[in-house]
Amino acid sequence: MDKQMDKRIAVLIDADNVSERYIKHIIDEVSNHGTPTYKRIYGDWTKPNLSSWKNVLLKHSISPIQQYSYTTGKNATDAALIIDAMDILYSGNVDGFCIVSSDSDFTKLAARLREAGMYVLGMGEKKTPQPFIAACEKFKYLEILASPPTEDESPKDSKARSEGKAGIINKTELIDVIRSIINEISDEDGWAFLGELGSVLNKRYPDFDTRNYGYSKLTPFVSSLNKFEIESRKTSNPNVNLKYIRNIRTRAAQRSK
Repeated sequence: MDKQMDKRIAVLIDADNVSERYIKHIIDEVSNHGTPTYKRIYGDWTKPNLSSWKNVLLKHSISPIQQYSYTTGKNATDAALIIDAMDILYSGNVDGFCIVSSDSDFTKLAARLREAGMYVLGMGEKKTPQPFIAACEKFKYLEILASPPTEDESPKDSKARSEGKAGIINKTELIDVIRSIINEISDEDGWAFLGELGSVLNKRYPDFDTRNYGYSKLTPFVSSLNKFEIESRKTSNPNVNLKYIRNIRTRAAQRSK
């Protein structure tokens, strides 16, 4: 079984910072990274504004954790989530955590869980502060998950999706980063394995996701940039081809070779 898909992930949701309309997309995305085991959501469920959550939680078998707001201005919900996360960590029953919030208060928690060797997937809206995003191994924007991109998205729509959004690296900067990574990991002919490129990009930018730019896969996204050569190579398995990428060489460079 794929070790990635076999990860046991505790899903912890901050109800004060997440809308119920995202829940299905959250659970679906977690399933792409592993198996959701603990599924808990934290809030003061005596408040009328959280009453709309009931049917959603029942449908997705998410356990609501009651946390009263004892004093004004103090976020007891955050404290309850953090305490539970540490209890789950020390139980040894999971391989990773998904923390769903747009609150920077969970930055230290994410960093501590990673120090313990846990896989940490963060999810939040585009208003999420950069420190929390950087503390996660991967970070997904809820707005993007709720509106899946299509491969036939127009260049104008793709540009609007990827530019002017806090936390999302723009295409111009991304092209320079990809060029640099290719130079670092390529063979003597300049070719780099596309899968390794994607892995390095995710390590440098936890919120990197081709869906942020209107594409569901890395290959068509990189092809759309028109700055790189992509080559498909056959393997011993006739159903599997590996993709390689290199920087487009200038005529001068080609003549000197």
